[in-house]
Amino acid sequence: MAPAQEQGKFKIALVQMPIGSDKEQNLNTAARKVAEAKKNGAYLVLLPECFNSPYETGSFDKYAEEIPNGPSSVAMSKIAKDNGVYLVGGSIPEKSAGKLYNSCPVWDPNGKLIALHRKVHLFNMDIPGKCTFFESEAFTPGEGVTIFDVGLFKVGVAICYDLRFPEWAALYRDQGVSLMIYPGAFDTYTGPMHWDLLLRSRALDNQMYVAGVCGARDTNASYVSWGHSLLVDPWGRIVVEADEKETILYHTIDMKVCDEIRKQIPVNKQRRPDLYSSKKI
Repeated sequence: MAPAQEQGKFKIALVQMPIGSDKEQNLNTAARKVAEAKKNGAYLVLLPECFNSPYETGSFDKYAEEIPNGPSSVAMSKIAKDNGVYLVGGSIPEKSAGKLYNSCPVWDPNGKLIALHRKVHLFNMDIPGKCTFFESEAFTPGEGVTIFDVGLFKVGVAICYDLRFPEWAALYRDQGVSLMIYPGAFDTYTGPMHWDLLLRSRALDNQMYVAGVCGARDTNASYVSWGHSLLVDPWGRIVVEADEKETILYHTIDMKVCDEIRKQIPVNKQRRPDLYSSKKI
């Protein structure tokens, strides 16, 4: 383990990459971007939601693979090992026991699968004339929280629509998570209103770093992603933010920042869960 990781610091990279209909090209793009991130000192690299597939319900079954034996998993394992990084594989459509899941695999610097998050809250939305999408037409929801370690850090993973549920993020905080990662694909209607607001809220509520990483915007796609990947610190401040274009964001995460803020304003110790029920009203 490098000295920086031993001291509770490491550099994170958020890869806002273009995503098209050619799976092999998407994987090659991811490989190039991770290698670039490594050259710039990243130790934990994040990919977007559905980075190997168009984000459309009609394509999920076609692009679905088993984890960890499908071609995208094999590629991600190699990418992580070749670059010696922790790789959060955004998400891919996963096929398992006759069901489809929107799943995020996590690989360690040796290329070993160390975590797998299946999206718990499925994105079903119908705003006439703005955005209509029903993930439940294709996917089965997951069931549990997903946490892994990077040095002294506990890192949590959830996916996109999971972000809208503060109770879910609080479960991660209760498990000691200091960095929460949300691969996403927010649409261009709710994105400008809610994306940074929700990410900042989860960070401030739980006094943790929160990263949201989307694909670069493609206006020719059937579903147009908002982009605007960003990282929020435990004070709720945006420390790095992209526009809609292809890019990589970098920031050095420092666990001491989380520890200091949680000591200064000990919100979690002051909670009153004994009162947080409609039965008490």
